[in-house]
Formats: sequence, C-alpha cells, structure tokens
Amino acid sequence: MTDGASRSVIATLSACNFVIGMGAFVVIGLIDPMSEALSVSRSGAGWVMTIYAISYAIFSPLLVSATGRIGRRRVLALGMALFGVGMTGAALAPSMGWLLLARGVAAAGAGMFTPVSVAVAAALAAPEERGRVLAAVVFGLTLAQVAGVPAGGWIAFTFGWRVAFWLVAALAVVGIALVWTRVPRGLSFAPVSLSDLGRVIRDGIAMGAILYTASFLGSIFVLYTYIAPLLSETMGFGRDAITLTLVVFGVGAVLGNLLGGWMADNLGFLRTLLLLVAGQLLTMPLFSGLPYPVWALMALVFLWSILGWSFMAAQQVRLLGLAPEEASVVLALNAAAIYVGTACGSAFGGLVLDMAGIDALGIGASIAALWALTHILWSHRSAKLAGRES
Repeated sequence: MTDGASRSVIATLSACNFVIGMGAFVVIGLIDPMSEALSVSRSGAGWVMTIYAISYAIFSPLLVSATGRIGRRRVLALGMALFGVGMTGAALAPSMGWLLLARGVAAAGAGMFTPVSVAVAAALAAPEERGRVLAAVVFGLTLAQVAGVPAGGWIAFTFGWRVAFWLVAALAVVGIALVWTRVPRGLSFAPVSLSDLGRVIRDGIAMGAILYTASFLGSIFVLYTYIAPLLSETMGFGRDAITLTLVVFGVGAVLGNLLGGWMADNLGFLRTLLLLVAGQLLTMPLFSGLPYPVWALMALVFLWSILGWSFMAAQQVRLLGLAPEEASVVLALNAAAIYVGTACGSAFGGLVLDMAGIDALGIGASIAALWALTHILWSHRSAKLAGRES
C-alpha cells in the first residue's frame, strides 16, 4: 500500500471504525446512569452491551454474505446508515425494551461495515505490510477507547446518557459522507454468497480458529463491562476518576494495536497470541485485590489494555492464512466472534457479579482466560495436524 489514494481509503475506514467503536463500547461508561434512569440493576443494564454483541454475532456474517455481490462503497455506506439509525433509536428509547431493540439495529449496521472495511484494507495491502495495514483499519476502534468511550461516559454523567447516543448518531452521518466521497466506486473484490458462508462454517479448522477471538475477548469483557461500578465501589471513584481510567485504558489500547501489528509481522501469529493470553492470565486476577494506590491501578489498567488490544492483527493474519479465498466471510465471522465473546463475557461477568460480588470479577475473568489458553493450543494443534499451519 504505497499510493495516496489507498492511504486515503484506509484513513476513512479507520475514522468510521472509530465511530462504530464509540457506539459499541460507550455503554461501558453508562451502566450506572442507565440503570438509575431505567430502574434496572447494573447487571440488567449490562444487557445493553450483551444484546448488541448477540445481534452483531448473528447478523454480521449473514448481511456480509447477502450483500457480497454489491459494490463495497454501497455496502459500507449502508452499514453506517443502519448503525446511525440504531444510535438515534437508542437516544430516543422510552424503555429498556426499545433501547435493546435499537442496539440490535445498530449492531447489524456495524456488522456490515467493520468486516467489509477490513477485507477492503487487506485487498489494498502488500503481503509484507498486511499486519500493519489491518492494524491501521482497526486503529479507529482502539482510538475510540481513548477518546470516544471516556468522552461518552463524561457526557452521560454531565448531560445525560441519551446525549452520548445522540453524539454517536451525528458522527455516523459524518461517516456516511466520508465513505461516499472518499471510497472509490468499482473496488475489485471477490464476490461472496451465503453458500460461501456455509462452506466456512462447515470448516472445523477455520471455525476453531475464528472462535478463539470469542474466547480471548470474552475473558476481557467479564471484567471490562463492569469496570466503572467496580472502580466506584472499590476505589471510591466518581465521574472524573472513572473517565481518567478509561482514557488510560484507551491509550493502552492504541499502543497495543500498534504493537500488535509489529508483533504479527515479526514474531508470527502463534507466539503473539500465546504471549498475550499469558499476559491476561497474569494481570486480570489482580483486579480482585482492589483497592490499590491510584498510580498502581493506572499502571495495571494500562498494561492490561496493551495486552488485550495487541491481539487482533495476529488473529486476522492467522485467519487470512487459513482461508484466503473466503477473506470477506472469514473476517465477518471473526468480527461476529468479537461480539460472541463480548456477549458471553458480559453475561458471565453479570453472573459473577450477582453470585459472588463485584470483588470476584478479576478471578472470574482469569478463569475465562485459562479457557482461552486451552483453546489456542487445541486450535493450533488441530490446524497443524491437518497440514494447514506449521
């Protein structure tokens, strides 16, 4: 990827993924305001994240496959439009039921946009730069952790949680305009169909690798979904301190994303993935030991975020190697697996919260990370025995 036009497309896709990342994860900072406004428990409010994740997981591969013969610019614009409609519905929702429905619509739009954006980026990249280019497209999602999620949380505590959703809806309109004006018509791509989706789903090796995304990120979301109430109860944090913590997490996410691209290109996917899951196993149980001095907590959050967000480039490189002919479908399923993990992690975190209390979240997350370690070892062994990985 050396020409200016390709760089412009990558920057546009990254900016739009920033909006999608903000809309997806802004609820992390809204749990307490939403639970109070809608008269539900914290674990009940956590379903705003869970239902988004479930909807994304279901609709993303279906919609990407169903629109596989439509021009990429149109699909990207349609995905952003559907996402914006969902965010508008969330801002207007009069009840929890309507809010969950709106989140499902937004997730369907995001599920169209993000995997197609990654597939477009992969097609534009030279093989030796693929890890870094994929990291650049996902950079928008990680940047949302730095600016979008903390800003949304601060806005929710200051002006109300609905205003945070209105902000994302407005940014989605900007995203549609960027796609339509910056992404050229006629991008070459290999058309995909629902039969391609079925073929990948029946591929046990590929699906075993794809579902590792769910295992790895699920362990993180056991803890991350409820990080705001955890810090409120154990550290006595209010709006500003929680916002600062989310900013620190976001900075770690950006650095992790950049580091992950380098690791994927220089260490290979297997070493990268094993190092990162081992890091999660070591860091997440420490959250069950709160309170700590503020500086120690911030250092822990920063390290935890780097380890978590260095993951995606290596995973995408692995999947493209396993099924290069079905790149769009594989990446759509991988994007769906992100939200399968989010849903399972959020739901398990809510269960831990209800049954063992908020102090147990770190231990619960580490148990989930142990499963992720088992999963990557099993998945790689299966692919190696089948002669598809060395």
